[in-house]
Amino acid sequence: MRYDTAPQYNALRERGENTVGLRIAEARSARNWSLAQLTAMLQASGVKLTKAAVNKWETGETVPNVYQFLAVAALLGMDERLGAYRADCPPELNPEGLRKLNEYRQDLISSGNYRPEPKPLKPAVPLREMAVACMPAAAGTGNWLDDTEAYDSMSFPADEIPKGAELGIRISGDSMEPAFHDGQIVWVQKCSELNVGEVGIFLYDDQAYIKIYGDRKPAEDLRELFTDSYGVMRRQPVLYSFNSARYSPIVISPYSPFRIFGRVLQA
Repeated sequence: MRYDTAPQYNALRERGENTVGLRIAEARSARNWSLAQLTAMLQASGVKLTKAAVNKWETGETVPNVYQFLAVAALLGMDERLGAYRADCPPELNPEGLRKLNEYRQDLISSGNYRPEPKPLKPAVPLREMAVACMPAAAGTGNWLDDTEAYDSMSFPADEIPKGAELGIRISGDSMEPAFHDGQIVWVQKCSELNVGEVGIFLYDDQAYIKIYGDRKPAEDLRELFTDSYGVMRRQPVLYSFNSARYSPIVISPYSPFRIFGRVLQA
């Protein structure tokens, strides 16, 4: 790549000359602050570091990241122009001039006449009342799913609830990590059928589960139990976990009660 003019700023040279660190050290000395004092004020500003770390900035062993740099510049009243931190751009004001400039800045702030216009508030998101199960899936028997008294009414931002959701159910355990987390509320649309690969809430052998729906051809000795009166053989449901390394698939037995309670919707 060709440039018509050579770049004026050389980051490697500036780092070697420790321009930023020297500017920080000069500003701290001008205020008669110790390294410990500056460190304490930085910590109060949300910058978590030690006195030794601040000393390394000044000696050039390390450099602050952009948020640390903004914090130290604000505390020390350093010139906000980027050019002030370049070796080839000396300050335009001496310490006394910088002090007067800071005093004038504080007067303007105190007057209140030059404050920026406040950002407009975002419109409030309407709330929506939803029924949320008191007991999480995969905890205890699943009979509570059909009990209207087993749900609490709770308010949620309407834009967080996916279309078609009828109720919320909490998750128990880590079998659906990383997609769904322990204690998370998932939104459910009641239904009796699911497509392979969809996540649903299931009742199997009186237990409630959140799993991925799948199926397979029944073993030969079970095919008769999966065949209806018209001679059509249904596929055998299998429930899978996202966390398959720890949880084996649940193969639904024809001898135990099983039904699909609903589809888990994504917001």
